[in-house]
Amino acid sequence: MSPQKKSILACMADTVTGIAMSAPISLALLLPYRWRVPLIGWVTSRIAAPLAGYRKRIRENLAYVRPDLTEEEIRHLVRAVPDNAGRTMIEMYSGDEFKSRARSAPVSGPGLETLRKSREQGRSVIFVTGHFGSYNAARVAMIEQGFLMGGFYRPMRNQYFNARYIAAMKQISEPLFEQGRKGMIQMVKHLKSGGVLAILTDLNAHDGVPLPFFGKPALSSLATAEMALKFNALLVPTWGIRADNGLDFSVHVETPVTHSDPVTMTQEINDRLETQVRARMDQWFWIHRRWKDGTGVLADHRAKQLAEMQRES
Repeated sequence: MSPQKKSILACMADTVTGIAMSAPISLALLLPYRWRVPLIGWVTSRIAAPLAGYRKRIRENLAYVRPDLTEEEIRHLVRAVPDNAGRTMIEMYSGDEFKSRARSAPVSGPGLETLRKSREQGRSVIFVTGHFGSYNAARVAMIEQGFLMGGFYRPMRNQYFNARYIAAMKQISEPLFEQGRKGMIQMVKHLKSGGVLAILTDLNAHDGVPLPFFGKPALSSLATAEMALKFNALLVPTWGIRADNGLDFSVHVETPVTHSDPVTMTQEINDRLETQVRARMDQWFWIHRRWKDGTGVLADHRAKQLAEMQRES
């Protein structure tokens, strides 16, 4: 088979797979919003999560960092965590219906006054959050407060699905910066000009350093703290908290992280996220392999590297 035919077949396969991935979302969007969101939460929790092995992964993560939980508490989280993830996903594709709810979310917290002063001064701001509650609701609510923010994202492998994923994110806010060299250059220009940025920092970072999260080493990227220092940007932990009804939100803005050094600042971000997660365990994405590379030989190696860097500095 010629390379051209292989390329055509690969493209067709990508499209077919993408359509299959997008079909449940398209069907769900035909439903009224108040039914759509809980339904997709239920489907994700009761059907998708067991098939994808998410329940097992949640249990493994909890056994690693929260061995004190009872079986009843674990069973609740095994159901509730994928439910929140499903709601978050379909909300992103729900456009104006989602944004109208998120815009009305009450915004509070000790960091608000500092943020408003920074806006008057034209100072750059980096909102830092995690896969907790609804980070998209926090973005919409802060845009409503006057902070038009860009977002940094990791593209999906499937091109057909990725195009629709990007379109959905653009409905929430622009500009968007794709992970990679080009996206990083664009993001730097945005910050230099006094722009506002939103970054999620709770993924396993292969180029990060092992820092404690729930008392266990988790590879944590220093890049966000480094950017805050380089561009004198406020680094503000902000959380979109899902309400008990599963449809509404509140947004909490913390005091900015004090500028010091990247390791200390990143550890503080980890600690603040941990505080939020401990208070609402069912709203964090326990499905992620957060501690995957933070243990064992690799962690020991990176810990030694970090110690050497600190001694040199």
